[in-house]
Amino acid sequence: MREILERKQVSIYFATVALAAITGVSVSGTGELESAINPALAFMLFVTFLQVPLPEIGRGFREIRFLGALLVSNFIAVPILAVLLSQLAIDDALLRLGILMVLLTPCIDYVITFAHLGRADARLLLSSTPILLLVQMALLPVYLGLFLGDEAANLVRVGPFVHAFVWLIALPLICAGAVQLWAARHTTGQRVSDVLGLLPVPATAIVLFLVVAATVPVLGAASRHALSALPIYIAFAFIAPFIGWAIARVFGLRPDAGRAVSFSTATRNSLVVLPLALAVPGAIPVLPAVIVTQTLVELVAELIYIRILPQLGRTQGV
Repeated sequence: MREILERKQVSIYFATVALAAITGVSVSGTGELESAINPALAFMLFVTFLQVPLPEIGRGFREIRFLGALLVSNFIAVPILAVLLSQLAIDDALLRLGILMVLLTPCIDYVITFAHLGRADARLLLSSTPILLLVQMALLPVYLGLFLGDEAANLVRVGPFVHAFVWLIALPLICAGAVQLWAARHTTGQRVSDVLGLLPVPATAIVLFLVVAATVPVLGAASRHALSALPIYIAFAFIAPFIGWAIARVFGLRPDAGRAVSFSTATRNSLVVLPLALAVPGAIPVLPAVIVTQTLVELVAELIYIRILPQLGRTQGV
């Protein structure tokens, strides 16, 4: 069942998005689902973390070259690409803020699943998630101030990022470690772990449903902004994975580690950054529309990545 869900996950996600869009249009009050997004994200991350043996998580921190490539790719190369692409958007400060918020924040959740499907070293990515989140917390206000001015940077508050780290990363990680410890010592724990192992794809689908259903009612007023962002996201999805791969090659990484950098470079933190964007004054409807648009483009791109990126480094046999 788990293998079937992973093979069909992109189809499941698109079906979920379609159902959520229909629900958002036909049912009143779906905007209230926004309050359920963070708990659903926390559960999604919990079952995602549960899939990788956490006692081995320290292995990633010993991979200095991998971390170097990951940080250079996500926090030097990607910001340059993001600011260049954002210049192609219509002249709207809130629109550019949304584009930069989502493009400057590397994914820390479902990228692990897609990396696994794309023959990348998903364990290295898992071990890097705390560092990726901490660095983006520190650098996002800096980059926004640099690219958009101090006024835009001041709109992004540190508090929501700290809240996200504690409740969306630290607590799910601790709970996943506790379940793994339980599973190692008791058969009941193992059965519980096996059942939870079936849930990463359904949990991600639930998050997508909540995000889209809560956002659709306000999308119409921001359609011009979403359409302006669309070609930028397509260009990013095409360019970013090859930037990641090139940087991984410069750092001399194994092909599977290089593919992990490539997936991380191309996959953004849209589902986690959405609650942060909603805290920006005057965010609705522009920021939700811009961020959900990136999510939809990314899902199509991931379907392509899991077929193309495994070919990178194939001649080296990894």
